[in-house]
Amino acid sequence: MHTLFLTLLIIDAIALILVVMLQSSKSAGLSGAISGGAEQLFGKQKARGMDLVLHRITIVLAVLFFIFALAVTVFGE
Repeated sequence: MHTLFLTLLIIDAIALILVVMLQSSKSAGLSGAISGGAEQLFGKQKARGMDLVLHRITIVLAVLFFIFALAVTVFGE
């Protein structure tokens, strides 16, 4: 059981990295992180199309990552 969850965790981690790398950048570099962070956080920009799909896949993969990490810990040998 431990090996199954460990394998799923590794596959999920690789998929999560790939999905995050596929997403488009939402900031203008360091200046966007300092001054425009609040604007994007509370702004009315919404993800559309492929960005929305990638955003939702990222959320699902992140939740699965934590579930698999907990399962590896619980079923550890």
